[in-house]
Amino acid sequence: MQSGPTMPSAARERSPLVEMLAIAAPVMATMTSHTLMQFVDGLMVSRIGPDPVYVAAQGNGGVAAFIPISVVMGLLTVVNTYVAQNLGARSERAAPAYAWAGLWLCLISWVGLMLPFALALPTLLAEFTEHSPNLITLEMQYARILILGAIFTLAARCIAQYFYGMHKPVIVLVAVLAGNLVNLAANSVLVYGPEQSITGGPLGAWFGLAASIAESLSIPRLGVPGAAIGTVLGTVVELAIPMLVFLGPKLNRLYATRAPWRFSPSHVRDIMRIGWPGALMLGNEMVCWSYLMVVLIGFFGEIHNTAGWIALRYMHLAFMPAIGLSIAVTAQVGKCMGMKRPDLAVRRTYLGLAMTMAYMGVCALGFVVFRYDAIALFVDPAMDPESRAELISIGSKVMIAAAVFQLFDALGITMVGALRGAGDTVWPGIATILLAWVCIVGGGHIAIEAFPELGSLGPWIGASAYIIFLGIAVCYRFLRGKWKRIDLLSHSEGPVIGTEAPSPNDGRVL
Repeated sequence: MQSGPTMPSAARERSPLVEMLAIAAPVMATMTSHTLMQFVDGLMVSRIGPDPVYVAAQGNGGVAAFIPISVVMGLLTVVNTYVAQNLGARSERAAPAYAWAGLWLCLISWVGLMLPFALALPTLLAEFTEHSPNLITLEMQYARILILGAIFTLAARCIAQYFYGMHKPVIVLVAVLAGNLVNLAANSVLVYGPEQSITGGPLGAWFGLAASIAESLSIPRLGVPGAAIGTVLGTVVELAIPMLVFLGPKLNRLYATRAPWRFSPSHVRDIMRIGWPGALMLGNEMVCWSYLMVVLIGFFGEIHNTAGWIALRYMHLAFMPAIGLSIAVTAQVGKCMGMKRPDLAVRRTYLGLAMTMAYMGVCALGFVVFRYDAIALFVDPAMDPESRAELISIGSKVMIAAAVFQLFDALGITMVGALRGAGDTVWPGIATILLAWVCIVGGGHIAIEAFPELGSLGPWIGASAYIIFLGIAVCYRFLRGKWKRIDLLSHSEGPVIGTEAPSPNDGRVL
């Protein structure tokens, strides 16, 4: 019998549901918190004035900025895969090298991709949209600030993937909650400056304090750009906390987290080798969704554009926790594959799918029942009654379209996470690209030309078709089972760094 420390019995006997929830709950809360940051930005800029331009500018600028950011984020998701598989193979000290390789990729992409994109953005907005000069100016200001701060955003996501793969998501959750608080406080000062318009009650006291701080520091009313600055400040905090833990003495003693800080071409190649489809997949999705919102929906004017962005804020609240569950499924499947247990990976995937579909089913019901009130929340009471009624009517129809595809979205999100955990990334990436261009872009143009009476709802129907077909396609791929034969670690190029001393718990996570 092998001697030495063994895994605590409580951990061995923990039920699959409890084990999944232990990872998924903090990650879901984290992803919801990320979404709340943008939700708060949108809600706060909606109160700058009755003109709907502010919500549209924040939405369009945000999605434009996230086109290049999403490419790198898609690449970094496989850091979770490598870390989780090394965890399952009980070689955790090989994992930090992938976090460092991801951080190097963040820096390289920020210099080589993000900054040139920021310079080209005004030309792109003027060339491909028919927006008013005021809207383009606000969009550009918001987007440029987010892009300049993208180095913090990307690094925070990279180090989060390490902790997800190590099944330690609570660290990321604490960081994101702190980042949201900083974002809220900064927005309260920067968006409105000393000219706060909310009075009475706890909110009035809060914004009164923010106005006093802005006045004492001579901070003017920055409006939409102020929301972007607040987001960047929150992201800095979101990065700082997990980095301090990652570099701290405890993790360094257990896993040698500081040792592999130098640029490692072999580890970068490993990430690129299975990460490029995810980068292409997420980047392509952002391009197509940006085209939907900025060009196709924007074609119908600022009322339609604003209504679409309000509805999309609620869609984010639905699918971002589902993305959190998908990340948990990736970590679970990765660990099972590292243990050479694809049968266990299948069971964990179906458990995650059941949880995701239950959650998004409830969201679909809420979209239908509360659609009018949900849209009205983002509409300034001072807006003229006719425009207000039109905006709420358009937005409520989009909410119904979103309700239709929620369960298919749950299916697609979960299955993509499971396939990524096994290292099967190429097929889902190709399917995503083809379906996005056919349904979102092609279907959107067909709807505008063939069914003009649908207005901006026509392109939304094309987007709904994309999510439905993608869910079916990746489910088919998972059921085929080819991912079970992938042996990711045996083909990795990166050497194991920092293995000169085994961890005190015999290579197992405490």
